[in-house]
Amino acid sequence: MALVMDKAAIEAFMAQEFAQVADVLSVHEVREDCVTLKLIPTEAHLRPGGTVSGPSMFMLADVALYFAILSRIGPVALAVTTNAHIDFMRKPEGGEPIYGEATILKLGRNLAVGQVAIRNAGSDDVLAQASLTYAIPPKR
Repeated sequence: MALVMDKAAIEAFMAQEFAQVADVLSVHEVREDCVTLKLIPTEAHLRPGGTVSGPSMFMLADVALYFAILSRIGPVALAVTTNAHIDFMRKPEGGEPIYGEATILKLGRNLAVGQVAIRNAGSDDVLAQASLTYAIPPKR
């Protein structure tokens, strides 16, 4: 399926409809097969020990898949997460950006299923792997 929203369209949607993450996450890349978001951790994203917190990585994964879905179906603000699972496998470096690469596995009329791999910049090692399902509201 071809892209309906490119990087500029997703950034504009984020600024207008999802401003609460616009100052935290940035759209790194939008391709037909995936959308990658970037999180530059601040003190607010760190847990004791100087590593990026699980909730911060979950936010990255959740929003990355949301935008991957929107890149295919257009600006549907009320598509919502209905299921999520995340495995934390490696400790992220607290002072380094992390990237969430979201891939859609199945895109139906009512549900979308995808996965997100989270990595430090320049590394192939997966820090966390998330699987998520989104409900897509019917078109009116």
